[in-house]
Amino acid sequence: MPRTTRALRSRTALLALAVLAIGPAPSAAAAPPPAQEDSVTHRLPVVSPTPQHMARAGDDVRLARRAELVVGAAAGDTDEAARRRVTETLRAHGVRDIDVRAKASGRAPLTVLLGPAARPDIAKALGGTKVPEQAEGYALRARHRTVALGGKDATGQFYAAQTFGQIIAHGRIAGAEISDFPAMPLRGSIEGFYGPPWTEAERLDQVDFLGDTKANTYVYAPKDDPYHREKWRDPYPADKLAELGKLIDRASANHVRFTFAVSPGGSICYSDPADVKALTEKLRAMYDLGVRSFSVPLDDISYTKWNCEGDKAKFGAPGRGPAAKAQVGLLNTMQREFIAKHEGANPLQMVPTEYGDLTDTAYKQTMRAELDGAVEVMWTGTDVVPPEITNSQAEKAAELFGRKVFVWDNYPVNDFARTAGRLLLAPYDKREPGLSGHLSGIVSNPMNQEGASKLAVFTMNDFAWNDRGYERSRSGRQAALYLAGGDERVADAVQTFVDLNHAAPTFGEANWQPQSPVLGPKLEAFWQRYESDPAGAIRALRPTAREIENVPSVLRAGVSDEQFLHDAKQWLDATELWGSALGHGLAALTAAQKGDDAGAARERAAMESLAGQARAISVDPAEHHQLGQVKIADPFLDEFVKGVQDRT
Repeated sequence: MPRTTRALRSRTALLALAVLAIGPAPSAAAAPPPAQEDSVTHRLPVVSPTPQHMARAGDDVRLARRAELVVGAAAGDTDEAARRRVTETLRAHGVRDIDVRAKASGRAPLTVLLGPAARPDIAKALGGTKVPEQAEGYALRARHRTVALGGKDATGQFYAAQTFGQIIAHGRIAGAEISDFPAMPLRGSIEGFYGPPWTEAERLDQVDFLGDTKANTYVYAPKDDPYHREKWRDPYPADKLAELGKLIDRASANHVRFTFAVSPGGSICYSDPADVKALTEKLRAMYDLGVRSFSVPLDDISYTKWNCEGDKAKFGAPGRGPAAKAQVGLLNTMQREFIAKHEGANPLQMVPTEYGDLTDTAYKQTMRAELDGAVEVMWTGTDVVPPEITNSQAEKAAELFGRKVFVWDNYPVNDFARTAGRLLLAPYDKREPGLSGHLSGIVSNPMNQEGASKLAVFTMNDFAWNDRGYERSRSGRQAALYLAGGDERVADAVQTFVDLNHAAPTFGEANWQPQSPVLGPKLEAFWQRYESDPAGAIRALRPTAREIENVPSVLRAGVSDEQFLHDAKQWLDATELWGSALGHGLAALTAAQKGDDAGAARERAAMESLAGQARAISVDPAEHHQLGQVKIADPFLDEFVKGVQDRT
């Protein structure tokens, strides 16, 4: 059965933005908001990604039914995507009459100025709010009856428009000033996993999501696309080319760079001019389609053998140094003869064969000595799936490759054996603040399940935007609110579901993120209390059992993201069964405490049946090549069942 390609119910831009205007509810899962305090009346709303600077500028600005949107007189100065987002935001908040003008009239109850930060009217309205010098930066100031949205460039305008949507709540625009820019130039996702590639609908959904979260990079590198790897010399068929063209256009509309990757290392003859020409032609066809960012990954290949005798004759016996010499020759040719000679093309990206360690070798020595300085080098950390990335590690990687590295972070990817049966939903963690000083960017390698990946990738984009201001719990709550459409109760259920699917394995035996950091200790505490106060322990755990059982129905009713619900279906089904099993297990213990052996046996049998049904749910083979049974909150739920069996 092919993977689903059904049309997804489109979210308006406003839904994704206005959700985040609502701050986190007080709960055990929510962290205190950042220092965005109101010195006048109300706390400022939480904005995601976390701005570099946000402060109170004055009283909140009231929305009205009528507003002016001032876009300036110069053609092309105002970004069209930003203009659309501001208009959609205003209409969704009840503004019915929007007068788009070149110059403010001074008579409107609300005036929104949108365009370059240097435009005189915007510069005046921004007052003392600093305009960032960095690319993609923006400044925002809401005061009296005027909101100024000024971008350093067109993308900065787009991001200012998104933030505008996040500071509106309850008929008011927060009286804020914001000076903001990304700490890392490159942020987003790389479709670089093994297994069934994403569908067209999933890719379109992903670039919309990246635009929503101020990410600017999507790398097309699906390992199982034959034209990306095995058939790299062959041109894409017309239907596939049209599909990619649609995706490129959608990415541009979201200010996301579509980066086309082609991986020739498994069969290329570096010394053969025909192969160099074939690679050049592959890139040229995508340039003609509108691509301006390119990558040549050389990962997951062997440098202990050549693909042709010509390479042995030119570079010598296979090995680290000769492999690097051959690769550098190819990459420098692509950068200097193709990228540099095509208008608007961004620097070439590459993935080295040695992408996941900090050992100096002949391979790395050749790379740093001879690879063109413009080429971006990707690095996965100290392992394929690193348990942490520190500043010292990133600094060492930059030293080894002779440039800041671009991190391909293999999270939340679930294409390797230890992730079989899992969704990886935990917020980003164990990446050290300050990495922006050593990295050119971070991209996530998501799961085969695109929609389910958003919870983790949301937090990764938050970190890449402002690593020094990143706060894991706050970001996790904002990700839950994003998915929940701003509904606090639904967001609570999202976070419970995240806790059940929190484990993040490495290639070793340990997880770099623990499973169920909320439920696990709660069940351990339950058994400890049960020994001395069984009735109290059972009473305290019952709400948790009901909460887990109800999570699927709350999410299915409250989450509008159909792709997420599709991707999470088996895990939601298992969650409902496990929640019910917990309830019957508590009922069995209650009956046993009362001496009702028959009742305890009935409830225990019901628990065992439900747990068995949950364990039997398997991954859809159309979705994933890592087959097996769905895992939820393991081993804690199995241990609970065993504990009930032992006591009844």
